[in-house]
Amino acid sequence: MSRILFVTATRIGDAVLSTGLIDHVLRTESEPRITVACGPAAAGLFAHMPGLERVIVLRKRRLAAHWFGLWRQVVGTRWDLVVDLRGSLLAWCLSARRRAVMGRRRAGRPRLAQIGSVLGLDPPPAPVVWTSAHDRARAETLIPPGKPVIGLGPTANWRGKVWAPERFVALFDRLSGADGPLPGSRAAVFAGPGAEEAALAQPVLAALPRGRTIDLVGRLSLSEAAACLARCALFVGNDSGLMHLAAAAGAPTLGLFGPSPVAEYAPMGRFTAVAHTQVPVTELVSAPGFDPRTTGSLMGSLAVDDAFAAAMALLDRARPAMALT
Repeated sequence: MSRILFVTATRIGDAVLSTGLIDHVLRTESEPRITVACGPAAAGLFAHMPGLERVIVLRKRRLAAHWFGLWRQVVGTRWDLVVDLRGSLLAWCLSARRRAVMGRRRAGRPRLAQIGSVLGLDPPPAPVVWTSAHDRARAETLIPPGKPVIGLGPTANWRGKVWAPERFVALFDRLSGADGPLPGSRAAVFAGPGAEEAALAQPVLAALPRGRTIDLVGRLSLSEAAACLARCALFVGNDSGLMHLAAAAGAPTLGLFGPSPVAEYAPMGRFTAVAHTQVPVTELVSAPGFDPRTTGSLMGSLAVDDAFAAAMALLDRARPAMALT
């Protein structure tokens, strides 16, 4: 049996991108038993992971005291492998046969490639999702067979990355219209728990056609969301953890980008594409007064026409393979 400590991200998106590396460890280590340390938002990703021993939730504390708290929980184990994607000193303060620690992040390099390089993997392993039979059964209830479903992800972790609600609705209307690629589709609106997520999703929910909308805002665990996303004919969403989860779940995924770098954070999966603003990211984030905590949407130069064209090209690539599954 191999005892493995895997320290991964606080945010959902980065944690999703790390799942391929864990999957690689599961497939290559002898009888792996994995302890995952991650932020509270990401913990649900690992609930149904094979080989899981436990999840340690790493809640940020003053003066980096959370690292000392984690060290106290894991110092008594002799680890066969410690993987630290946070680049901390923790791995060097533990008894371990092998250590793999993330180095300094390099701007412009795909985040997935940086994660894979920790174990010398090139190309890096693609993200995966782990769901239970209960998750899949609930997904089938929420998204039953029949008309195709277009998943919409209108939220993000800061407002600069949020595409206008009316553009999400306009894009859905074009995709699901009689002349669109997915005529008669239903819309499933995804968002996480909390008032801010609900507030970003509500204008989209309110404007979508009644009787063809599935409200999943704040209703799902991460593994349930993954199971639901896997049933979508297409997912369109802002650059977010949900976008990365959709791609990992196997849904054709269109990521919408503006003030975040496509080269680093484009969705990674079987069928993915991006649509981005006409104004480049460097210009958006260098504008006077820019502050990710307070600046409003910077997605105004991404037109519905451009997103529709990207979705059409994505569906053209995905359809032949999806028809065989």
